[in-house]
Amino acid sequence: MVDDFPVLSAGPTPHTKLEAWSFELGGEVDDPISWRWEEFLELPTETITVDIHCVTKWSKLDTSWRGVSLDTLLGRVRTEAEYVTAWCDGGYTTNLPLEDLTGGRAWIAHTYAGEPLEPEHGGPARLLVPHLYFWKSAKWVRGLTLRSTDEPGFWEAAGYHNYGDPWKEQRYWSD
Repeated sequence: MVDDFPVLSAGPTPHTKLEAWSFELGGEVDDPISWRWEEFLELPTETITVDIHCVTKWSKLDTSWRGVSLDTLLGRVRTEAEYVTAWCDGGYTTNLPLEDLTGGRAWIAHTYAGEPLEPEHGGPARLLVPHLYFWKSAKWVRGLTLRSTDEPGFWEAAGYHNYGDPWKEQRYWSD
């Protein structure tokens, strides 16, 4: 367990201006939809307190976030897709089964510990999927592409486990 919040990134930290930020749901959906920052902040939000687990073997307990549930966002599109690719500023992607983003299990978080999410931690917004290793909680998220087939993301293509369950210690493809 850690008291601080380590910053781990594969590249430079993007600093997206809020007036240029948008979030998009696209891919295999009936009608793609997007929100500018101001519109996104008008969506219903939730405060979530969760433990987070990093593949580098640290955990942080009782972290407090505020954001929009993926149930709220995905409820605005129709799809037959079973998978999602989250894409982000800086070119990062990660893949997830759609079922791992629904049922109150995932959010687009914009607030951490009562403050706007700092760029070093993924701000202005990051995907928050606390039941999986934290690389699945993509920083600087800008959209989700819904797909009928699974497509490995950045770390998954580099040898990390395709799913990333911390309770099964699924760190690498061989785990």
